[in-house]
Amino acid sequence: MSQVLRIAAYALPVLTLSACAGTNTIRTSQNTAIVQASAAPVCGGIGAARVAQKQAAIETIKAGYDRYIIVGAAAADNVQVAQLPGSYQTTGVVSGGYLNATTTYRPGPTIIYGSHDQNFGIRMFHEGEPGASSAISARDVLGDKWQEMVKTGSVRTCAS
Repeated sequence: MSQVLRIAAYALPVLTLSACAGTNTIRTSQNTAIVQASAAPVCGGIGAARVAQKQAAIETIKAGYDRYIIVGAAAADNVQVAQLPGSYQTTGVVSGGYLNATTTYRPGPTIIYGSHDQNFGIRMFHEGEPGASSAISARDVLGDKWQEMVKTGSVRTCAS
């Protein structure tokens, strides 16, 4: 059983990379929105910010705009670590009426849980609109596969 727990403890971070982030967007006006991103502990705060940035770009294009400015930001880290109970193993040898015993303690697996969260308030712009020249190009943020990412609609991993 302890072998199964050990394998699970090592495999879980690898498996969570495939879907380690979630996003939500709240439109607050015609050209503003709040983008919320939550990422697994393995992603770190930087991964959560990267997810929020890409989601802001996706939402900008989906809303029919070309560029955006981050006008407000907030972050939270509620990642915690717990140590599961370990086990003791005692072995002994009786020789000449004496007992020679050795007890070994094996710590339980470490579990990391919680999330890194990032929120951005964004203001979106059309090309040529006043203020657009200092805004970030949504397509540049998403890169060459921007159309595919907009079609998908949300960022599900912090690895990209």
